[in-house]
Amino acid sequence: MSNKLPLFGIDIDALNKQSAVQLISDWLILEEYKCRYVVTPNVDHIVILDTSEPFRAAYADAALVLADGNPIVIASKLFGAPLPETVPGSDLVPLLFTHICNHWDSSVKVFLLGAGPGVAETAASKIHNTWPKVSIVGTYCPPLGFEHDEAECASICKQIADLKPDLLVIGLGAPKQELWVHRFSAQLPVKVALCVGATIDFLAGEKKRAPVWIRKLGLEWLHRMLTEPKRLIKRYCHDAFVFPKLLWKEYLLHR
Repeated sequence: MSNKLPLFGIDIDALNKQSAVQLISDWLILEEYKCRYVVTPNVDHIVILDTSEPFRAAYADAALVLADGNPIVIASKLFGAPLPETVPGSDLVPLLFTHICNHWDSSVKVFLLGAGPGVAETAASKIHNTWPKVSIVGTYCPPLGFEHDEAECASICKQIADLKPDLLVIGLGAPKQELWVHRFSAQLPVKVALCVGATIDFLAGEKKRAPVWIRKLGLEWLHRMLTEPKRLIKRYCHDAFVFPKLLWKEYLLHR
C-alpha cells in the first residue's frame, strides 16, 4: 500500500498513475466483493471538505484517495512531502482499461452509473470497441434528485447487485457520488467503485477533454470552465476565493 500524506484534513495516497492502476487491478483480481471505493480530490473537493462533515466521513472510509487537482500536488511540494503527480479519474479509467487489456487473460465486468440520458450507452459502445476485455454489463442514468429517494436508491443497488460487476464507475459529480457510494457501499457487491465525475461523458465523446499540452501545464480546469461557463464559472470563482485561505491555514499547521 502507498504512503499517505495528511493534507487539508484528509489522507492522500502518494501514488502515481501506474501504481494506482496496478493497485486497483490487484483488487479487481480478488474474489472478495468488498466495494473498495476510490475518490479523487481536486480544489473543489477541498473547499467542500472544509465545511461538510458527511463529505469528510465519505473520504475517511475511501479505500484510495488520489490527487486530481494540480494545486493539491503543488501544495504538497510546498509542505515538503510532494505527491508524485495528479491522478485524475478521467486518466485513471482509460489507463485501467488499457492495463486490463494488456495484462489480463480474462475480461472485467463493469457497470456505468451516471452521465446524462443515453450517454453511458454510447460510452459502453466505445469502450467495447477500444478495450475488448472490458465488458459493460449495465448502465443507468438516475433521475434528478434520486439520492433523496430511498426506493430509487434501493432499486439502483439491486440492479447493480443482480449484475454483480467487478467494477462500478460512478459519474454523478461531487459530492453526490462520494456521499452516495459511502452510504450504500454495504449494499453494492462490487470489488471496486471509482468516483470519477465527468469521465463517462469523456469516454462517450459527449464532452471533450483539454489537449494534452494544456493538461501538462495544469490548466485543464481553465479549459473546462471555458467550455462549460454557465455551470463552472461560479464554482471556480468561489473556489479561487476560498482555496487560498485553506492553503494559508494548512501552512500554519505545517510551520
